[in-house]
Amino acid sequence: MLPFMKMHGLGNDFVVIDARTTPVQITEAMAKGIAHRQLGVGFDQLAVIEAGQNGADAHLVFYNADGSTSAACGNATRCIARHLITETSKTALHLTTDRGDLFAEEAGNGLTSVNMGHPQLNWDEIPLAEDMDTLELPIEGAPTATGMGNPHCTFFVEDAEIIPLAEFGPRYEHHPLYPQRTNVQVAQVVGPNHIRMRVWERGVGVTMASGSSSCATAVAAARRGLTGRKVQIDLDGGTLWIDWREDGVWMTGATMHVCDGTFTAEFLESLA
Repeated sequence: MLPFMKMHGLGNDFVVIDARTTPVQITEAMAKGIAHRQLGVGFDQLAVIEAGQNGADAHLVFYNADGSTSAACGNATRCIARHLITETSKTALHLTTDRGDLFAEEAGNGLTSVNMGHPQLNWDEIPLAEDMDTLELPIEGAPTATGMGNPHCTFFVEDAEIIPLAEFGPRYEHHPLYPQRTNVQVAQVVGPNHIRMRVWERGVGVTMASGSSSCATAVAAARRGLTGRKVQIDLDGGTLWIDWREDGVWMTGATMHVCDGTFTAEFLESLA
């Protein structure tokens, strides 16, 4: 028997397992089984909360729906931060991930902010397969490459709505320039510091929102001179506010704790 929480950030949905007191070993088969939307619970990412080390409030580990791991997941981090803020009555948290140290804050009006850290702008940090200018890649459409603890490829387009994302996304997720695959965004500047974005997530597919993708798109737009460093990003599931500050890329938005449940022993045994 294994308890879990179901949460989402603007429709980007997660299964969250609290393993702070009882460690949990997640296998690829287990993650894929839970992710199945007919045979399991379904999620875009699985997040595990582990006990914090060296003064941190918690350590977070992320899995994609295909069972692969990810060093970062912005919306899941915001959801868990909201949970921990409610649990502890703290207004600021220190979290750690494989991406590094992340700091979260109560933003008021039910919103939660997370500092996703400094963007990775050099080719070998993102990473790309070879040395090149990350501002405009030698790919049709001249997308921008950005790392946010996971790789991103952002295309700026005239109309984000007409892009057939289910065909467009996988074409570039597996592009040879991205040895670890990549998240793919199509972004349309619709006004001053205002972007409409749709996203294909590496190892997941089309999602209603993505926090790290929103951060990467905001950074790419600012680097290309399309916006300032503080932008509103409208996704299929709602709105995030991104602020690229001196101490990192801050992301603010709403979260939802949908329900709590328990995986049965029968189900878990079927995933072994």
